[in-house]
Amino acid sequence: MWRGDALHAVNFTGGLHHAMPGGAAGFCVYNDASLAIARLLELGARRVAYVDVDVHHGDGVQAAFWEDPRVLTISLHEHPRTLFPQTGWPEETGAGAGEGAAVNVALPAGTGDAGWLRAFHAVVPELVADFRPDVLVTQHGADTHFEDPLAHLAVSLDAQRAVQVACHELAHEYAGGKWLALGGGGYAVVEVVPRSWTHLVGIAAGRPVVPETVIPEGWRREVFARTRQLGPMRMTDGRWPVSWRTGRRGTTPRTGWTRRCWRLGGRRFRCGGCWRRGWGCGVRPRRLYPSRPVPSPGASPLRPHQGLRPWTRAGTWSPAPLWGPGPVSLKGFGPEHFVRVRQVRAPRRGAPGPSTSPGSQA
Repeated sequence: MWRGDALHAVNFTGGLHHAMPGGAAGFCVYNDASLAIARLLELGARRVAYVDVDVHHGDGVQAAFWEDPRVLTISLHEHPRTLFPQTGWPEETGAGAGEGAAVNVALPAGTGDAGWLRAFHAVVPELVADFRPDVLVTQHGADTHFEDPLAHLAVSLDAQRAVQVACHELAHEYAGGKWLALGGGGYAVVEVVPRSWTHLVGIAAGRPVVPETVIPEGWRREVFARTRQLGPMRMTDGRWPVSWRTGRRGTTPRTGWTRRCWRLGGRRFRCGGCWRRGWGCGVRPRRLYPSRPVPSPGASPLRPHQGLRPWTRAGTWSPAPLWGPGPVSLKGFGPEHFVRVRQVRAPRRGAPGPSTSPGSQA
């Protein structure tokens, strides 16, 4: 590609972005993305932009070029509070001469097509345009899909295809057409991975696959023979063309709830999800979680029932009380942490406990 034999190159078996200079990590033994970028620099490239849209943070590539101003690394991933490798915070921006050359966009669990595409188009095009790379290297992990069993985003195949098309356009607009596209993660190996990377190869080859294309019956028979799973019927999730909007100022793209800090009596209020994850996004989803007051420095820890609404409808599912005076890690968080609501009234402060008289015992 650097010699000019081809403008585009695709390696969908690559994208092993977790391997570190000192050892393997996260299913990755060799970091092919870092090696490719280093080789491009060795051959004479002055600037290389790396865009990672895998659901996991591209920590290995970022670490390899942490102090190198010639490499711009951009990673859109699920928030490190809820997913491996627990890195990729917005504060990670590089060091030394490479200060500002690392960009991290951490997205909350449950982000769908609109929020994911909005984050991509709000960050990536402007940075690539300002950086003006000689080559654009992109990593297209398919594990952002809502069917993926190891992550928590809700992105469709059609949104993944939209980002692939956008990366292709960015390469031609700002990198002279030189585009190296890599694969990456993806654990829905029947429903998602083959279709996503087929779209990627088709776009890079100049023969994009129409989303409404019917998948050949022979391939579906082979899939069933090998996995005993029914393969998908078409090359789309039914959301093409994907619609997303910038949203009006002060609202979230997914819900439209007003984003503001609720300050009552000097206490900040967050939703239950933000409290447990420590995000502090300021969104108060009234219909999903009750507000929880954040104690000021030096205050006594909150009791489990403080901040709950006095009545909760019986028979509904609610997160178990994992909260405390500070953020709680969700590592190992599973279905066993959710409880069925039976005791629907929060106890009052100083109220007597349950009766323990002999007549009340079985």
